[in-house]
Amino acid sequence: MTGGARPAPAVERGKRSWTLWRRLLLTAAFLLLIVNPLVNYHLGITFVQGWYQSLGIGELRVTSPLEGLESLLVTRQVAVPTLIGMLVPLAVALLLGRVFCSWVCPISLLAELVAVVRRAVTRRKAVRDRLVLARRLLWFTLIAELLLSLVLGAPLFVFLSPPGLVGREIMMFVFFGTLATEGVLVLLVLALELVTRRFYCRSFCPLGALLALVGTVRRLKVRRQAAECIGCGRCDRACPLGLAPSMDESLTAYCWNCGACIDSCDHGALHFYWRTTLNAGRPGAEPGNPL
Repeated sequence: MTGGARPAPAVERGKRSWTLWRRLLLTAAFLLLIVNPLVNYHLGITFVQGWYQSLGIGELRVTSPLEGLESLLVTRQVAVPTLIGMLVPLAVALLLGRVFCSWVCPISLLAELVAVVRRAVTRRKAVRDRLVLARRLLWFTLIAELLLSLVLGAPLFVFLSPPGLVGREIMMFVFFGTLATEGVLVLLVLALELVTRRFYCRSFCPLGALLALVGTVRRLKVRRQAAECIGCGRCDRACPLGLAPSMDESLTAYCWNCGACIDSCDHGALHFYWRTTLNAGRPGAEPGNPL
């Protein structure tokens, strides 16, 4: 037996599949978009109304923070119900980051379905991102969207949000048996998946940008254990946003805590951890409890 350092023991794959749980939640969230208008229309049960841009659950109204911010800018009035409705998604982003994007958003589920079809057609398991733009473009998208809404006097993302359009198209089909032309935007976003994974999510989703900005101080993060990492790069290839967890980019605001990098690691070098202090400090030195 040599005296060199032994490789880290391999971790049984599938032991903790965050990807499986995420896909189950994505599917459940998408089914809610389908079932809810059917229940509203055919059974007259309206306890749950709307979709994820503006969702009513009994007396509780949950509002997308971007749509709420747009409304405040356009009307120049502070509406207390809107502010209250924004609290739930903002609190989630403060604690968990932009998990709405990876665990709930219908675009994420549809994008994964596109990936399944693409792999079946091309017979290629690995996906090459052919068009990669600068990540900071996401912030410019958010600023531009808010400025345009302010100048035009209309909440643009309310009408042109691809995630919102999915829910709206489903509701229109159930109630009126027709689809709106704006739904073409959803098809465009999904077509871009053939070029680069989550192209829209990476660079052009203003809601994702706002949630990422709020989630900069999130408590839940993916941390790499340097002692266990062998530098194979498998986690980097697994990240749908093109981040490099092997370089601790999972600690940045861009990470949406999907867990794909954790599942891809055979050596247990990556895991979710709950940050126990608000002082960010150095990324690798943040105290926290592994999950």
